[in-house]
Amino acid sequence: MNKAGTQTIETERLILRQFRIEDAEDMYENWASDPEVTKFLTWPPHSSVDITKGLLSEWVSRYEDGGYFNWVMELKENGKAIGNISVVNLNEKVESADIGYCMSRAYWGRELMPEALKAVMDYLFDVIGLNRVAACHDANNPKSGRVMDKAGMKLEGILRSAGINNLGICDKVWHATIRSDR
Repeated sequence: MNKAGTQTIETERLILRQFRIEDAEDMYENWASDPEVTKFLTWPPHSSVDITKGLLSEWVSRYEDGGYFNWVMELKENGKAIGNISVVNLNEKVESADIGYCMSRAYWGRELMPEALKAVMDYLFDVIGLNRVAACHDANNPKSGRVMDKAGMKLEGILRSAGINNLGICDKVWHATIRSDR
C-alpha cells in the first residue's frame, strides 16, 4: 500500500482537496449544521461554527499521516466547499477501505456525489494500491445506495441491526468494488 495521503483530485466539476480551517464557514453553513444532511450519519448537526472549526483543526493536523484520506468537495463553478468524502476505516492487511460521505442539500440530485466517489475510488485503487473499496448506508436511505451504484459499486448485502446513526439502530446495506471488478 502506497501511503500517499490526501492528494488533490480534479473531476469535471469538482476539486477534491485537503480541508483548511478557512473551510469552516462553508462546511457549517452548507452541510454540518443541517439536520436533514446528518439524519443518517453518526454525528449530530453542529450547533456552532466553532464546533466545525475544532473538528477541522483536528482533521488538518492528521494530513501529515500518509494513511489519512479526507477530502473536501469544492465546486469549481463557485469555489464553495459543498461536502466531504473520506476513508472512515482503512484495513492495511487486506488492502481495503470503507468510504463515508455527505454533501450540502442544495447540491443533491446533480450527480456530484457519484462523481466524487468514483474519483476517490480510482485514486485509492490506482495511487494507493488498494484491492477493495466499500461503503454502506442505512437501509432507510436508499438514495445513498444509488450513489454507490452509480459509482460502479456492487451490492453485497444487508447486515441487520448492525449500525447506529442519529435515528438509532439501523440495518447497514453494503456495496463494494474490488480491483478485479474494474
